[in-house]
Amino acid sequence: MAVFYFIRHGQMDVSMTEKKFYKGFAYNMMTLSEKGIEQIHETAKDSRLRCAERIITSPYGRALHSAAILSKDLNIEMRVETDLHEWLADRVSYEFLPAEMAEESYRSLTENRGHHPEGVQCLWESAVQMKERVWNVLGKYKDYNAVMLQRLDRHTPLSVWYYYYMDFSQICLQ
Repeated sequence: MAVFYFIRHGQMDVSMTEKKFYKGFAYNMMTLSEKGIEQIHETAKDSRLRCAERIITSPYGRALHSAAILSKDLNIEMRVETDLHEWLADRVSYEFLPAEMAEESYRSLTENRGHHPEGVQCLWESAVQMKERVWNVLGKYKDYNAVMLQRLDRHTPLSVWYYYYMDFSQICLQ
């Protein structure tokens, strides 16, 4: 049975946010700042992480950059899992919604405590759907002894719900 170490990514380099490339979904491609790089090198010194057999990460720039540093510093293989990502405001088309629409989806999510209202077609990903998506990823690694997982930033508005609706007491997969 695997032990999962949830590791927060380092500080993101937001200096490019006003550039054309980093608008909309491209915001997720930003990498770490110099401070963020140092934060991850410091994290790699944690002796508990030396027993990990694999690092799994989302494809988002900040998580991927963090995982790459950990992989190099700890000499542990890294895998990118495309289903490790923040909550989807639009799980139907997977499009990056304008802020107002995403905020409305988030309001609906929180007002309904993560569940789709009965009889209503919702674009947004429910807590059950996200749990299933994440569990499918973690299940691939259940036979490892220890795995590092780049986690989402719990202070990002669209991922706050992840910490309310994911039951981490059930993380032991068998």
